[in-house]
Amino acid sequence: MRTAKATAATVVAIPLAFGGLASQSHAQDASPSPSGTFGPGCSALSQKANTSKDKVVEAAAAYPQLSQLVSAAVRARLSGTLDGKPHVTVFAPNNQAFQKVTASQLDSLLSNQGQLKKVLTYHVVDKRITPNELSKGSFTTVEGSKLTTSGSGTDFKVNGKAKIVCGNIKAANATIYVIDTVLRPPS
Repeated sequence: MRTAKATAATVVAIPLAFGGLASQSHAQDASPSPSGTFGPGCSALSQKANTSKDKVVEAAAAYPQLSQLVSAAVRARLSGTLDGKPHVTVFAPNNQAFQKVTASQLDSLLSNQGQLKKVLTYHVVDKRITPNELSKGSFTTVEGSKLTTSGSGTDFKVNGKAKIVCGNIKAANATIYVIDTVLRPPS
């Protein structure tokens, strides 16, 4: 059953990989440190599935707005790597983030597995990051470079430009923060 579920997630994920993200239905929390999901994009993610028992790639595949990310992760052969880590945080670009990338840049990125893997692993931190840590965070990514987070309440940015549109989505081995921009590692 687990293999069938994983295969179905992969089959669904590939066409969706650069598409969208659905949100868990939680009320937006205006407190300084939200405990549930938060952000203006969570309502667009309305998904009835509980992803807290799924590994990160399968959990992301449950959200249509993350389809392009899931597809890219499958293309870069990162599923095993990400699912094998015990605790990660993924700053997950939604489908709208991928639409901001020019067609030629996206084609170039998707055709170069090494570069795609570098860009995608720049969105992953090898530890769980709580909402409390986002206000003035500096984290080393799986890619090896630093990324920063800033903000307060339910309004946070990554690297000063990518907005967290829905945050604190739980997966079995990950916390997912959906962002509206594809991040680029420093050259």
